[in-house]
Amino acid sequence: MNTPKYITAEEAVKAIQSENRVFIHGSAATPAHLVHALQRRHWELKNVEFVSITTLGDVDFNNPEHHKSFYFNSLFVSANTRGVVNSDYGDYVPIFLSQIPQLIKSHKLPIDVALIQVSRPDSHGYCSLGTSVDIARAAVDSARHVIAMVNPRMPRTTGDGFVHISRINAMVWHEAALPEVDYAVNVKSSTVQIGENVASLIEDGATLQVGIGAIPDQVLRNLKNHKNLGLHTEMLSDGVIPLIENGVINNSLKKLNRGKSVTSFLVGTQKLYDFVHDNPAISVKDIGYVNDTSIIRQNPKVTAINSALELDLTGQVCADSLGTYQYSGIGGQMDFIHGASLSEGGKPIIALPSVTSSGVSRIVPFLKEGAGVVTTRGHIHWVVTEFGVVDLFGKSLKQRARALINLAHPDHRESLEKAFCDRFGSFYRPGVSSISDRVYHPLG
Repeated sequence: MNTPKYITAEEAVKAIQSENRVFIHGSAATPAHLVHALQRRHWELKNVEFVSITTLGDVDFNNPEHHKSFYFNSLFVSANTRGVVNSDYGDYVPIFLSQIPQLIKSHKLPIDVALIQVSRPDSHGYCSLGTSVDIARAAVDSARHVIAMVNPRMPRTTGDGFVHISRINAMVWHEAALPEVDYAVNVKSSTVQIGENVASLIEDGATLQVGIGAIPDQVLRNLKNHKNLGLHTEMLSDGVIPLIENGVINNSLKKLNRGKSVTSFLVGTQKLYDFVHDNPAISVKDIGYVNDTSIIRQNPKVTAINSALELDLTGQVCADSLGTYQYSGIGGQMDFIHGASLSEGGKPIIALPSVTSSGVSRIVPFLKEGAGVVTTRGHIHWVVTEFGVVDLFGKSLKQRARALINLAHPDHRESLEKAFCDRFGSFYRPGVSSISDRVYHPLG
């Protein structure tokens, strides 16, 4: 192998010109060092478009000094991009995660330059996209020019993330700790209860899709006595480590990728990044594969656990916006909700606290004006709050509303009951704690 030639970040980003579209590697792989170098050139650039999914790390995308130079067109909004995306200097593309590689490879969203972060090259000249293969695989394969930040702290992961140095146009050596996220602290009692409620729905032999956050972490904490679980998930965090180490997650019953835990990106603590480094049991693959419903459905008892910002009484799920304010994105929720529903014995689950941190009900008569519907009421199945679980599949509008009122916080049930009567004009029996499948008709 030829010894790679490394240049400075400042030299590397000189290849980026005005009017270019620049892909930024996401999540824990966000190449902040390269982004900072590019932002320092703002005075000589105009109309450079950034595209990315979630970005992490110390990067300010909403600096007013940069507004004439950079525009952020987000495919999934994160904390450090919400400001710019909801301003005149950014925008959001509603799209399923599974279809972003198709968008890029078809050149409907052509990439001029890809900024990526990779592991050091091995003896054969291959680097790894490490913690985030997701849409980066398509970006690297499609971009006219690839600039890589080579970080010796980036774990080398197996799967679809290998990139030979011959594909990289410029390499920048920069050692830096990866961003860490840990949700296992300051957990609310309601979150603990939701975790227990969700875990009660998970059967031995199930294939799990779990995200990052306090609720998924609590779910995983309740699975230590389960057997033969599988993992096929768009993202992976620290909570799976003890279950894999103790053989609870062994992937022995999966139809696809048997024996391997499959994911598309990883976000967690250094413990997770160390765990996946050179670990052949973890396969980090293209999001177009991981989130493909035709792939998801082939595994047994796919149990998909997703969250919501707001849920209306008919079962419509808003998971990406607060009214018209773009908070996150469609992501992979619908990919896995639908995929799980098609899996034999599958369970698509929406798990959410009954109220916000300020006490506002998340179960509402109507979604906020301008809110996006991520999971439709035709796709909804299981809903879980700290007050119980209900399966809405096959239930009528009135049955759904009654069921969801019983999952709401007691402080808000009376107002939801009034909204039920205003909408449906049917008699509602106060105090009913269990929901029958029978349709209730108005009493004369």
